[in-house]
Amino acid sequence: MPIMEVKILPLGTKTASVSEYVVNAVKVLNKNDIKYELTSMGTIMEADSVEYLFDVAKQMHKAALFQINRVVTFIELDERIDKELTIEGKLKSAQEKLIV
Repeated sequence: MPIMEVKILPLGTKTASVSEYVVNAVKVLNKNDIKYELTSMGTIMEADSVEYLFDVAKQMHKAALFQINRVVTFIELDERIDKELTIEGKLKSAQEKLIV
C-alpha cells in the first residue's frame, strides 16, 4: 500500500499564518475515502493505489489554489512491493527500534 506525504505551501498570503488556506486542502481528504494523518508540517495519507493518492493530492492543491494566486505543493511517495506498508506499521517499526 503506497503512502504519501503532502505539504501545501500557499505563497503571497497577507500574514505569516497559512492555516486558513491549508484547511481547505485537508477538507478534500474528508470528501474522499482515504486514510490520513494530519501533522503540524503536512499530511500523510495511504490508499490502495499511487494513482488515487496523486488524484487526491491534486485536489488538495487545487483547493488551496482556489483561495490564493500561488501554491507550492510538495509530495513524498513511499511504496513497497515486498510487503504491506501502512502509516501505523512504519511508526511502529521505528518505535520498536527506539526501545532497544
